[in-house]
Amino acid sequence: MKSNNKIFIFIVAGLVLGVALGGLVHYQYSDSAAAFAKNIKLLGTLFIRLVQMIIAPLVFSTLVVGIAKMGDIKMVGRVGGKAMAWFLSASFMSLLLGMALVNWLKPGKNTSVTMESVAPATDLVSNTGSFSLENFVIHIVPKSLFEALATNEILQIVIFSIMFGIALSSLGEVAKPVIRTLDTIAHVVLKMVSYIMWVAPLGVFGAVAGAVAIYGFDIWKLYYNYLTAFALGILSLWVVLLSVGYLILGKKLPALLKRIASPLLIAFSTTSSEAVFPKLTEELERFGCDPKIVSFTLPLGYSFNLDGSMMYMTFASLFIAQVYGIDMPIEKQLLMLLVLMLTSKGIAGVPRASLIVVVATCGMFDIPAEGIALILPIDHFCDMARTATNVLGNALATTAVDKWETKN
Repeated sequence: MKSNNKIFIFIVAGLVLGVALGGLVHYQYSDSAAAFAKNIKLLGTLFIRLVQMIIAPLVFSTLVVGIAKMGDIKMVGRVGGKAMAWFLSASFMSLLLGMALVNWLKPGKNTSVTMESVAPATDLVSNTGSFSLENFVIHIVPKSLFEALATNEILQIVIFSIMFGIALSSLGEVAKPVIRTLDTIAHVVLKMVSYIMWVAPLGVFGAVAGAVAIYGFDIWKLYYNYLTAFALGILSLWVVLLSVGYLILGKKLPALLKRIASPLLIAFSTTSSEAVFPKLTEELERFGCDPKIVSFTLPLGYSFNLDGSMMYMTFASLFIAQVYGIDMPIEKQLLMLLVLMLTSKGIAGVPRASLIVVVATCGMFDIPAEGIALILPIDHFCDMARTATNVLGNALATTAVDKWETKN
């Protein structure tokens, strides 16, 4: 516990120092800001790559062991059903909230920013082809386990792990040596987490310093309407999530928030859900959740439960439509919402992946995809908020499923 508190203090210190140094470079040494940002961000890259290194073995080993130890296939189905019920309802609520707020606040109306004044977004627009329905279905099932492990395809790893865990569970005594081996691997990887987390303060420092050095603080004035509306949306989503969490967890909710404070701050600073997956697993187990429930529900959540990203997708897509003056009737917006329910799955842990989904969705509904360039300069700040919200949503989902199961 003391070690965890020290890491949290160092992370906060890294965040503050990153803002201070980035601001100094932006306003005093603007000519060298780009080079500084490129180099200092290597600290963040180092931390994220260290975490990415252990994501695949951790997801595979914990999920397989969790399912195999459940023993009862009916229990697997019951837990999975409860988890998916939470994921789908939370996703729909998040999308609907984003749609409601952007229609109410209209941040894209009467803007002084023109599309001619922003940099192009050809790199994102050119990557929209990968989000068709056909490619999504193909993407779900891995053609090779080793390819999925090598590329950290969480959704594909989850699919294989579920099938592998169910198969092990059905073999009984014969499978116990394999289960024990994978259980040992999971504990070893979790031990590695405690080492890697000491690099987190450096990662936070580098990521924040690089972003502030490039964008400075004036960007908040330029996009006041957009960021204010989005911040209100995120705040509203947190209120909804925490209210539901309190109804389920009661007085245990503050203890959970204290446990996940470090993962939330790391996710907020690095804009990567992957960066906190191992630590979040560890903290949820320390909170008192059944390791079997955590190892089964949390990886599923990383593919199917992206509350912050879901809200952002409808918000950003309709914001771009407002900037271009495109009329979007309510029935068309609801269809967009349903499309986003499908195309958004499996993007967790990838910084700015939400933008690619937004670009693809804009193309489907005759909204100029190039409009994404309007929000690119400030997307880093939006990504910080939506990534932290994704982590909160997955923590609440896992603890809720655990609470429901412990009542049985």
